[in-house]
Amino acid sequence: MTNQRVFDLLDGLIDPHCHPAPSAMPREFDAATGARDGWDRLRMRAMVFKCHHHNTQMDVIAQRSLLEDVPTEVIGAVALNSSIGGLNLAQVQMCLGLGGKVVYLPTVSSGRHIDNHAESQGFPTTMVEVTTHRIEVVDSDGNVVPELLPIFDLIAEKDAVLNGGHLHPDYIEACFAEARKRGVRKFVVSHPDFVIGAEPEQCRKFIDMGAKVEHELHMYDPGAKMRWPLEQLLEWITVLGAENTLLGSDLGQKGFPWPVDGFIRVAEGLLDLGLPEDDLRAIVHTNPRTLFGIDD
Repeated sequence: MTNQRVFDLLDGLIDPHCHPAPSAMPREFDAATGARDGWDRLRMRAMVFKCHHHNTQMDVIAQRSLLEDVPTEVIGAVALNSSIGGLNLAQVQMCLGLGGKVVYLPTVSSGRHIDNHAESQGFPTTMVEVTTHRIEVVDSDGNVVPELLPIFDLIAEKDAVLNGGHLHPDYIEACFAEARKRGVRKFVVSHPDFVIGAEPEQCRKFIDMGAKVEHELHMYDPGAKMRWPLEQLLEWITVLGAENTLLGSDLGQKGFPWPVDGFIRVAEGLLDLGLPEDDLRAIVHTNPRTLFGIDD
């Protein structure tokens, strides 16, 4: 696969998961710099900016003047962790009301994450002390806690995306099922084989509920630090289907590659392993455009 052919296939892609500054964790670039690099090098159509500790739609608005000449659409998100008050309807109202499109169920405040982070799975640490409390999304009977219900209602009203965060797969399933009842249509499960621990058969349940399964470049990029085998990523795509798959960079961490570099290397590697070009187009173009309601 020629390098130019890879560039042509990726031209105009969407990155549904990126981590810019400002952040309590060390980052390589801010939102405006990351978006400009994405546009200049791959004409990225859009980027979703995520932070575990605050509502990034405020960052998008604050940097609007720096983005005036960058055609890449930048999209904010909010993660329901203890740093924003947990299952905080007001924060979701602010994020989605001001143009954000993604709500993450607890990530760093989920029990699954706290337990795995203690086992040193390679997740970065904050530069400053940030107190993190465990956020429960289901009660002792397995029912979704009432604080989430108006949040699901608002996500449905705004036709926004509900991401399963870093929850246990059983809790993701419970939340998605309740959210579907309340009208939510768009779901994503990120890095099922990192922190979350969702097997392919569990992911098939999520897909049947309307979810896309998102895999993260920083885990598979040969130029990054984790360097999981690309064959593993190809197996996930083969088993679950390209039509059900997203690729997010999950990049921005200090000392890691930038999103464009990750996309180029991983795409090139997948194509060399035999991933059809049409499948790559679906994963980086068609699927995220449908998810976020973006056209050309």
